[in-house]
Amino acid sequence: MAVPLLRLCSFSLSPTPYTTPSIFHSFNPTTTFLRFKLHSTLFHSTIPMSQDKGSTKSSSMTPYEEALEALSSLITRRTRVGDVNLEERFNVLFEYVKMLDLEEAISNMKIIHVAGTKGKGSTCTFTESILRNCGFRTGLFTSPHLIDIRERFRLDGLEISEEKFLAYFWWCYDRLKEKTDDKVPMPPFFHFLALLAFKIFSAEQVDVSIMEVGLGGKYDATNVVQAPVVCGITSLGYDHMEILGNTLGEIAGEKAGIFKHRIPAFTVPQPDEAMHVLKEKASRLNVPLQVVNPVDARLLDGSTLGLEGEHQYTNAALAVALCSMWLKMSGHLQDTNLEQTQHTLPEPFIKGLATASLQGRAQIVPDQHVNNEASNELVFFLDGAHSPESMEACARWFTLAIKGQDQTSFHQKMDNSKFSTEMVKMNIGERDHKKSTQILLFNCMSVRDPQLLLPQLMKTCADHVNSSKSVGKSHAREQSRQEY
Repeated sequence: MAVPLLRLCSFSLSPTPYTTPSIFHSFNPTTTFLRFKLHSTLFHSTIPMSQDKGSTKSSSMTPYEEALEALSSLITRRTRVGDVNLEERFNVLFEYVKMLDLEEAISNMKIIHVAGTKGKGSTCTFTESILRNCGFRTGLFTSPHLIDIRERFRLDGLEISEEKFLAYFWWCYDRLKEKTDDKVPMPPFFHFLALLAFKIFSAEQVDVSIMEVGLGGKYDATNVVQAPVVCGITSLGYDHMEILGNTLGEIAGEKAGIFKHRIPAFTVPQPDEAMHVLKEKASRLNVPLQVVNPVDARLLDGSTLGLEGEHQYTNAALAVALCSMWLKMSGHLQDTNLEQTQHTLPEPFIKGLATASLQGRAQIVPDQHVNNEASNELVFFLDGAHSPESMEACARWFTLAIKGQDQTSFHQKMDNSKFSTEMVKMNIGERDHKKSTQILLFNCMSVRDPQLLLPQLMKTCADHVNSSKSVGKSHAREQSRQEY
């Protein structure tokens, strides 16, 4: 089988409530790097709504469109650094909490709080899936969303319905609109979403709320939580340096801002500079900080992780630790079906890790409109990698996925995200005589420099090509050289 033509793409996630991709730049037609910019686009709702609407009204708009337009008004137009006082803006959050009468509700929530540079979304997804399979009602707040704003709010593993989203959205928006003024204006976009998440999860009476930090930790909107059950810090690296600092120590200090006095915390192996700061911050607050190593595959009793990639074993280990501590602190660890044997994890843990699903993380999506007898096979490889370190992990996954011997296996493994379940059900027998065009999409937001992301990606892919015995080895390597 000929080596597939390699095309590298990036997609950028904008903060707009509802987005759809459009290509705005491309290079040479052989080895192609494409950036996908996600622009705001509103779609008509097909579900009738009965809620009262908020302040932004238009007879030509559906209730869902009205909510999205109101939400868009909270996107600040100023730069992310500039003259913004992060501490001052963070402190105002407590005023919003009072306005929404959420003080007691938040204090009663059993929260797992997760910060970090890489793997936050995956760790939170694993954590939610494990606890849901343990029989608990879960709430999951993550960011950013890929297609629909409602992806950020999940109840029992499913994004919140339009009907519930509208009810909670206008409840929060109208109260804040009524009580804010020039001195305390409406909260910015992400602050509002975090407040909305607290409202949703408290009103829905979830057993556990898994809250992913948006940016940093110390001044993040999710950090209004004063007493989480347990905290987690995923892998740290260089990202958002204009806000968090230029060294790993400074970045680690911001992430450790979620630590609370005597609240247990877990992290994964870190660079020495970052680990030193995490331990120092933990010591000051009497935080029992533990470091977990990647999950041993043998503990999965023959199952595989639901999220692809070698790095996911590290995220899975952190999720297991967070869940175990949450269960212990909540008095559930001794349940008979949660006991770990010497050689395997508890069955609900294994099922949770194996069935976890997260769109845009090592996701393989064949194009159902192109893949037919009359044309070559077109396959998209999606990953949210957005830093040099995560690009290396992404490239390792990608190079393994496109190996000839793995072609059949990745198509046979059903992608359990709702957007691509049907698309991966392909006629495997037809593939042998088809050429394959494979397109890798990664995350390149407007504040990121593609020239910092591409070298690591191209190097790892080139290393794979150099060691490949396939017919197209020399051609693919030459394309990498031409790009740089």
